Amino acid sequence: MELGSADAFDRMGTLGVEEEFYIVDADGRPTSGIDDLVYGPEPPEPLVGRLDHELFEFTIETQTPRIEDPADVADAVTSVREALVEHAANHGYRVAAAGLHPAAKWRELDHATKPRYQAQLDRIQYPQHRNTTAGLHIHVGVDDADKAVWIANELRWYVGPLLALSANSPFWNGFDTGLASARSKIFENLPNTGMPTAFDDFEDFQTFERRMVEYGSIDDRGELWFDVRPHTGHGTVEIRTPDAQTDPQRVVDFVEYVHALVLDLADRYEAGEPSYDIRREILDENKWRSTRYGRDASFIAPDAEGVVELDTFVEDESDRLGVDGLRSLFDAESGTDIQRRIHEESGLDALCEYLTLE
Repeated sequence: MELGSADAFDRMGTLGVEEEFYIVDADGRPTSGIDDLVYGPEPPEPLVGRLDHELFEFTIETQTPRIEDPADVADAVTSVREALVEHAANHGYRVAAAGLHPAAKWRELDHATKPRYQAQLDRIQYPQHRNTTAGLHIHVGVDDADKAVWIANELRWYVGPLLALSANSPFWNGFDTGLASARSKIFENLPNTGMPTAFDDFEDFQTFERRMVEYGSIDDRGELWFDVRPHTGHGTVEIRTPDAQTDPQRVVDFVEYVHALVLDLADRYEAGEPSYDIRREILDENKWRSTRYGRDASFIAPDAEGVVELDTFVEDESDRLGVDGLRSLFDAESGTDIQRRIHEESGLDALCEYLTLE
């Protein structure tokens, strides 16, 4: 039984970035490629040991090395992407990035044969069979297990604004869903996803993790796919909310904010500040608003008194934490709007080409 330990939480402020991508053909359409890219010849650095795949044979995941200095995030993200694009090109493939690929039709795509995924397909059935999603996962190291759980609890409110700023998946299975982030709703159909409840401390979380494995709900701790979680293997707090991003600079902007926010919450924990006692239903409502409306969403405040507009959130958090990326994310045209605009003006072929990395 694979379980983590409180001992894993021994570094504060380190970073790791995981990005999920799509393997596509010369026309930007999904194609099975993991046999070549994951199971074929060893990839170039920095992908060695940091390249895997997801459920489908057209989905692939990268990990940066552990990043000690936040100033190195841009180089780490860029070098990993460039290596993946080169690796794919060497085998006749291209790589695309979005929360969902607009041309992917799950009934026509092959699932990976990896035993872990075959077990999930057998256990979860229909919701997992159609899970063509791709996300951005940000890890921030925390030096104390109880602190990590407290931070994860507090981060739950920020899931809504983060999703609103990252929304990049209006199309699924060949049609416009009317949602800003269809990925978030498709993924929430799986068990152990979405908004977690608050945990009292690390012992409380680890007891839950252990019981889920022991009672057969999950095969390993990695199948707790909540929007935010303490990662008991890496010793991090992991934000799993954002859609995958086409533009690497947007990844860097998200990492800048999440890193600053986790450090701020760590200081508040050390100062003994009380946590927000906010109903999960309100947190779910905030996330739904982001799923549906993206940049036009507003959010029920953490104290459940009043509503916070997204532009106000961006300004307040940018000033409070001294970050620049949030404003850049908010001021740019959203991924969802870009996709809809290109699709309306030039069609699906042009949209597939836009999503393909160079």
